[in-house]
Amino acid sequence: MNILYCGDKGINLGVLVSVLSLLKHNNEPLEIFIATIKYENVMPFTKKTADFLNKLVKEKNGASFVKLIDATDVFVSNLPKKNMGSYFTPCSMLRLYADKIPELNKLDRILYLDYDVVCCKDISEFYHMNLDGIEAAGVLDIYGKRFYHYNGLFKQDYMNSGVMLFNMIECKKSGMFEKAVSLCGKRWMMLADQAALNKSIKKRKILPLKYNDQRERPDKETVLHHFSNNFKFWPYFRVQKVKPFEIKKIHEILKIHRYDDILEEYSKLKENL
Repeated sequence: MNILYCGDKGINLGVLVSVLSLLKHNNEPLEIFIATIKYENVMPFTKKTADFLNKLVKEKNGASFVKLIDATDVFVSNLPKKNMGSYFTPCSMLRLYADKIPELNKLDRILYLDYDVVCCKDISEFYHMNLDGIEAAGVLDIYGKRFYHYNGLFKQDYMNSGVMLFNMIECKKSGMFEKAVSLCGKRWMMLADQAALNKSIKKRKILPLKYNDQRERPDKETVLHHFSNNFKFWPYFRVQKVKPFEIKKIHEILKIHRYDDILEEYSKLKENL
């Protein structure tokens, strides 16, 4: 299974937790790619961390690997100029260059995961689903679905980009990634990478919430739990941010203990990053 993470040095703890969760629940070989850049003040994801993760996955399955990709040249050749100063690191937009990155371009499909996604069950059925005629499969954004619509005012089709399964054959055929990069270069957008993908994907497959569960507490059906930001309205409005490596917050705020075995292993290994 081809897995893609994109980011700078700041995602290393989250990727460790995410990878540990994938190893726990999946027996198929994992071909994990981490795309990063060396650009201006961006601190790239380090080779040291990638090498350690590579050793970790090979201990579980010798056919698995972790490969660090320096996508600087591809990124600089077509900068998303209008969105370089956004709240998010420029690395968040690297998935939009998948068709131009040699290591990714040759793949038939790629499962993109945000660094704060934790695997709760075997993903093989999800990963190998039929994507004939589909560019990307994903789950509706639990907040954005109410406000953004692309195929009719009342049709819910705005996907959260934290978990996306890309059919690379269809994406390259339609030029979907090129369209998304072009949008980021010409127009400022809130949540630029997510907005660009939603605007550019014409053939999408909307999946059940369990494949990208953005709620603060997942249920027994959840396959992938996405620790995205949640809005809280009582006793005052605030944005609640809890990431999968923040053990104290997971226990005290979310009251979740289902990941304790993964987090115990994470605590022992994080000093190697």
